[in-house]
Amino acid sequence: MGRNIEFDDEEQMCRVCGINDRFVPYMEMLLGEDLYVKGTCLSYLGTDETKGILFSSLLLRLKKIANKHITISEAEIFMEFQSLKNIPSAYEASTVKEYEEKSFICVQNKIAYPKGPRQEQYIKAMENNQIVFGIGPAGTGKTYLAVTYALSLLLSGKCQKLILTRPIVEAGENLGFLPGDLAQKINPYLRPLYDAMETMVPIAHIRRLEENGSIEIAPLAYMRGRSIQNAVLVLDEAQNTTKEQMKMFLTRLGENASAIITGDISQVDLPRNKDSGLIHAMNLLKGIDGLEIVTFNSCDIVRSRIIQKIIEAYISEQDQVVARGNHQ
Repeated sequence: MGRNIEFDDEEQMCRVCGINDRFVPYMEMLLGEDLYVKGTCLSYLGTDETKGILFSSLLLRLKKIANKHITISEAEIFMEFQSLKNIPSAYEASTVKEYEEKSFICVQNKIAYPKGPRQEQYIKAMENNQIVFGIGPAGTGKTYLAVTYALSLLLSGKCQKLILTRPIVEAGENLGFLPGDLAQKINPYLRPLYDAMETMVPIAHIRRLEENGSIEIAPLAYMRGRSIQNAVLVLDEAQNTTKEQMKMFLTRLGENASAIITGDISQVDLPRNKDSGLIHAMNLLKGIDGLEIVTFNSCDIVRSRIIQKIIEAYISEQDQVVARGNHQ
């Protein structure tokens, strides 16, 4: 039950398969089957019908991306592969059709598409709620999508300010006193947020937005006493907030203000005698109208294949420790 994908031209094939077909071995590794290149055609000759359909679906998705002149890399191929694996309905039909994403984020003509159903749920949650929690392991895109969506609101004029904040808690290291003014001290902690913005907007534009006050960076502790109007707030690394800090942050929201809170509850760096405000909020705030909690897991990881395997290994080890504890 072989399957063939014919490319429109050599340029399209080069964008999908890479220069000198360098992405083909990576696709073979993902599928666990051999692929064959002949002219402008890529073929799957295996007998596994499910893998054949997955192959066709993946290549159709990559062709669609190539037509939009979006850069394709191994990471992009993995994200599309992973999203298809998580959406069986996208390729289980006998006649494969291109999967059309229903939600996306647009920032100055650059588009961020959801890579799987959980990311699409997350985008819809941000569109429809004043407060959204994105909770899950590294590599699921929760911070990237939060910052990208917040940036889209700012640049489209739907809000007047973007505020980036996070608790200043070091991950098991004592870095001492950092030099410079407040922005220079906190910038290393907010680097992941800047990385996300810089994929959509030139650095010079971001600097101009900071200079005119449209983008503000602030330690979480500096949010106390403020009433935020006409703004979107992004709180990153929220697992390192205390219960008091989380309550303080959530009660800053005023007229036409929204908040996106991201965190990974498996990486809490608080002292042992402090409870995570994120975990507390997850349990306390369920069911409130206008607030949605989107929980990602290791199956939703889109950063790379190896990150998914690493996260799964740590989860497995943790489960074994818990099982031994229960047995004792």
